[in-house]
Amino acid sequence: MANMTDARLSALLADLTSLSDETEWVEWKHDYTPKEIGPFIAEYLSALANSAALHSKESAYLVWGIEDGTRNVVGTKFKPRKAKHGNEKLENWLLRSLHPQINIKIHEFSHKGKPVVLFEIPKATHAPVRFGSEAFNRVGSLKKKLKEYPTKEAELWASFSKSPFEQGIAKPGLRSEEVLALLDFSGAFDLLKITLPTNQKGILARLVEEKLIARKPGGVYDITNLGAVLFAKDLSRFDRLSRKALRVIKYKGTGRTETEREWRDPPARRGYALAFEPSVAYINSQLPQNEPIGQAFRKEVRMYPETAIRELVANALIHQDFSVTGAAPMVEIFTNRMEITNPGEPLVDTLRFIDTPPRSRNEDLAALMRRMKICEEGGTGIDKVVEAIEDFQLPAPDFEAITTMQPGFTKATLYAHKKLSDMDSKDRIRACYQHACLCFVTGRRMTNPSLRQRLGIDQKNASQASRIIKETLIAEMIKLYDSTVRLRDRSYLPFWA
Repeated sequence: MANMTDARLSALLADLTSLSDETEWVEWKHDYTPKEIGPFIAEYLSALANSAALHSKESAYLVWGIEDGTRNVVGTKFKPRKAKHGNEKLENWLLRSLHPQINIKIHEFSHKGKPVVLFEIPKATHAPVRFGSEAFNRVGSLKKKLKEYPTKEAELWASFSKSPFEQGIAKPGLRSEEVLALLDFSGAFDLLKITLPTNQKGILARLVEEKLIARKPGGVYDITNLGAVLFAKDLSRFDRLSRKALRVIKYKGTGRTETEREWRDPPARRGYALAFEPSVAYINSQLPQNEPIGQAFRKEVRMYPETAIRELVANALIHQDFSVTGAAPMVEIFTNRMEITNPGEPLVDTLRFIDTPPRSRNEDLAALMRRMKICEEGGTGIDKVVEAIEDFQLPAPDFEAITTMQPGFTKATLYAHKKLSDMDSKDRIRACYQHACLCFVTGRRMTNPSLRQRLGIDQKNASQASRIIKETLIAEMIKLYDSTVRLRDRSYLPFWA
């Protein structure tokens, strides 16, 4: 749907003014005073976003220029895009002050010759919207702190589990031809291996069946977040998803001071399913060649195994927290490593990535991407990453939950080839632990010979592997399987086995 015209905004205003005085997701303001700029508005945005979620509304509304009680349009002098809080533009300050961030739309229009300002506020989706450390809510026509109403707070949290991100609406009220212009339906049918119907009605019906669009009364359709994020021809045409396209940045050297190039899927920011193969191909094209290690590699082999790249990029797309606005999954390539980051802390302990089936905030998205063979079934993806890294005799990958900054992030790091003598204690322990995990999930147990093979240690240097095993035992990352057997025959398990 295009930006709303004054006529459509006036029609929306007419619908809103017909609602009950006790509607908790609409607030009317006659005009404003300087003291009502900033925190006053931010608290209302928090309250209205949370109330919209409680009442299963896609949006809430804060309107200036309406007389309270009579609902007469009296006009307002409020100019939100010119207003400031301190020295900062009000709109920027509001967006920065709300957590999780929400994409507020500000409409300034004329209704019956009177200026009206309407803030369109998306509902809270994954967590209550807070201003600073405080979340607000509406009780009747009053704004209250959410924590003062524990029953409503519990209902709000429960509503998030009932309304996963994928079922949210990316673009509402579209005609059939608008839907087909925004989504690459032929690409979707091809990737899902579905025969393309011969007519528009059949195409739309199958898109509804796959939950990529939703049919609405009046012969119009909503494009769901699932449909847009996977199959949009251009994500920038979907406001809340416009900054969610995968970013790939290559740097010169080992730091971020000098960017060599940055890439997004051309020619537009296509949905994840459409852009996945081109993205992986581009990442591979930017990687240095791996140095030969004995007879293990031919010269044309790239630094990192494609299996690992595919799975980690897919994981970053699938497991991200979409409620974090302004942040997208990102691949950063350095001369000595590659970092793959996504917004949102992991739902599984990073030490258990190898053996635990993944838990995702976005199960419908994960299921559809598995159907398209973009990622692995049943939680085997990280196993394959570790196995591929071992085959390439690279340092063990590092999986981190970044909790020191808000919002939190998940980061996977692949390291370029490094001699064992150049690895520090953390590198050695991580490699030993992951090898023990991989052995366990494939029905084996780690031994001194298996670790030697993993790290490329010659048999005559078996004591070197023994020292690494001892380091990892002291760190309590592995445990001895049977202490009664001879030292050279001992085997080891990950600490959780």
